[in-house]
Amino acid sequence: MKKNLISIIILALMIVNIVLTAIMMFSVVGASKKTAALVDNIATAMDLELAASSEGEAAEEVISMADTETYSFADNMTIPLKKSEGDDKDHYCIVSITLSINTKADGYKEYGSAENLATREGLIKDEINGVFAQYTMEEARDNQEIIKKEIIDRIQQMFDSKFIYNVSFGDIMFG
Repeated sequence: MKKNLISIIILALMIVNIVLTAIMMFSVVGASKKTAALVDNIATAMDLELAASSEGEAAEEVISMADTETYSFADNMTIPLKKSEGDDKDHYCIVSITLSINTKADGYKEYGSAENLATREGLIKDEINGVFAQYTMEEARDNQEIIKKEIIDRIQQMFDSKFIYNVSFGDIMFG
């Protein structure tokens, strides 16, 4: 009789265990589905952001050093800057400019040689002066990357070509 009673108790405990396991599974599965849906939504949003940033990066062409020439202006440029509010002093920027040129781009054969750029150096300097003249000394010091982008845009528009793809500032001083 003792063995039968123990067998019945074991059977009852197994049934209780199966019932509790089933209840726990249904409650965990529901929460797990909701968590999976939330993670899926977040991953979708992040994928959209990654895709958008990848497209922006893909728009900028990577140019190898083998396809790059540089053109440096012989003399440093002294550029007048916009006056700061409440400051009657004239401020200047002294900078040496180097242009990076893509030898494989359209327009390079027509305008890209050093002789062609030397004959148009005055026009390029005028564009650079025009960009710098929009900024006060503090703004120019803090926004050099924005200034470079504006200079590139204006030079590319002037030549109607993207063979000049970068501007580098060397020995830049403000005063």
